[in-house]
Amino acid sequence: MKIISRILSVLLFIVFFGFALQNKSNVALQFFPGVTQTGPLVLFLLGFFVFGAILGVLAMAPSVFRHRRTASKTQKALATMQKEQEAQRLAQLQAPQPDSIKNI
Repeated sequence: MKIISRILSVLLFIVFFGFALQNKSNVALQFFPGVTQTGPLVLFLLGFFVFGAILGVLAMAPSVFRHRRTASKTQKALATMQKEQEAQRLAQLQAPQPDSIKNI
């Protein structure tokens, strides 16, 4: 599986590198009325791709942290339950203790 992943990565790199070589011309990007930025198309595409990836990671972060916190709580509860179960098992294996005799 690693080999297939590496081969696909190399192929994607070659495709994107070829795309970058073919699109070296400058384009004008208009953000707001009167604000224009001129530069290579490939740099704009790369910049917006990175910006989108960062936004995606930031949007996903609260969910990831919530799941990690839930998993941590679940692991602690499981460890506590396993300790209680082990204590009960050990208590069942021990011989019963005699009741104390009370003088009335």
